[in-house]
Amino acid sequence: MAVDIIPPHSRLKTVVTALLVLVSLGILLSLGTWQVERLHWKEGLLADIAERRAAAPVPLAEVEAMQASGADIEYRRVSLTGTFDHAKERHFFATFQGQPGFYVYTPMTLADGRVLFVNRGFVPYDLKPVDKRAEGEVTGPQTIAGYVRAMLDGKPSSIVPDNDVPKNIFYWKDIWTMASSTGIDRAKLVPLFVDADASVKNPGGWPLGGVTQFDLPNSHLQYAVTWYGLAAALLVVVAGAWWRRSRDRRA
Repeated sequence: MAVDIIPPHSRLKTVVTALLVLVSLGILLSLGTWQVERLHWKEGLLADIAERRAAAPVPLAEVEAMQASGADIEYRRVSLTGTFDHAKERHFFATFQGQPGFYVYTPMTLADGRVLFVNRGFVPYDLKPVDKRAEGEVTGPQTIAGYVRAMLDGKPSSIVPDNDVPKNIFYWKDIWTMASSTGIDRAKLVPLFVDADASVKNPGGWPLGGVTQFDLPNSHLQYAVTWYGLAAALLVVVAGAWWRRSRDRRA
C-alpha cells in the first residue's frame, strides 16, 4: 500500500502560506471594521451638523465659552454685531457654483474692541477690486448670523499653494497672517472665523453670503464593502486551492 508522504519542504511551504493567508485576512478584516467605525462616526457627525444648522443663533460669548471648555464649535450658529473694516478685507481663492473667484474675509470690530474675521461671501474673480462692488461695502453697525468655523493649526497640505500676501490672495486660512498683514493687533483677534449665512443680503448682491460647505464626503460604507469583499475573495481563492490540492492527492 502506497503511503502519501509530504516532504518537509512542502510542509514548511504550507505553514508559511497559511500564515500569510491568516495575516492578510486579518489585515483586510481590520480595515473593513475600521471603515465601519468611521462610517458610524461620520453619520454621527453629519447628524450633529444638521442639528447645529437647525438651531437658533447664539451670542458669540456662548460660543467662546464652549471653545474654552474644549467643545467642538464647528458649524455652530452665532449672531454678531459690529462694524466692518472693508479696507482690510482679505481674499481667499475659491470656486462657488462652478465659478472662480474669492471669499471675502472682512474684519469686524465688536463692541468690546476685539476683531473677528467674517467670511461675507463670494465674489467673482473680476469683482475682487472693492471699487467694482462698492455698493456692498456696508457701513455702520451690522448684525449678522452665521456659522462658526475653527481656525487651522497650519497649512492643511503640502500641495496647497503658499498664500500670496502681497497680492492679497490666500489659499488657506492662516488667521494670524491675515491679521498681521492688515495691522490688526494679535491680542485683539478672536481666534475663529464666522461664515455669514444666506440670510445676510448685501446691497448690490455682492459678496454673496451662504457659501458654507456642509456636504462632507461619506464613502466609508463603500470602503468597508471593498475590504470585506477582498477578504471574502481571499477565502474563496484559498478554499479553491485547497480543494484542488486535495483532489489531486486522491487521484
